[in-house]
Amino acid sequence: MLGLNKLLDEKKIHLVFDVTLWLKGAFAFSEILAGLAAYFVPKEFLIDLVYWVTTDEFGETKHDLVSNLLLQGVEHLSVGAKTFAAIYLLAHGVVKLWLIVGLLRQKLWYYPISLIVFTLFIVYQLYRYSFTQSIWLLFITAVDIVVIVLTWHEYRFLQRSRQRTRS
Repeated sequence: MLGLNKLLDEKKIHLVFDVTLWLKGAFAFSEILAGLAAYFVPKEFLIDLVYWVTTDEFGETKHDLVSNLLLQGVEHLSVGAKTFAAIYLLAHGVVKLWLIVGLLRQKLWYYPISLIVFTLFIVYQLYRYSFTQSIWLLFITAVDIVVIVLTWHEYRFLQRSRQRTRS
């Protein structure tokens, strides 16, 4: 039992929470950059880049499955899909980054909002998974579930700590 108490020490849980938030923050920042790139980078540039990476750089043949999938994906990227991806990545990244900054600053009202928003992200990711069966969506969802559990724990811990301080 003592070993479990050491493992679940509040300082260690808080450290895991902070590290997770910093990693999610870095990912949110990369989503913002990807959203800006998706919006401002012309389709022709993306086609040239994919062609250069898959053909010139690695010397792949025209029959390579990955090269063909990437090239076809970029070639058939519609303006609407590109705009949706840009707006989604920007909005998702900005909202997550805003919440993460609030959580790192330990502002109590950010915790319930974060729990709701992260849960909505999970619902959307599972909805998207029903269409794509992407293992990455399941991975991101699992990470988000861990973040929700840690956020809930941290919120309750901070509430108890602040109540004790007032008493």
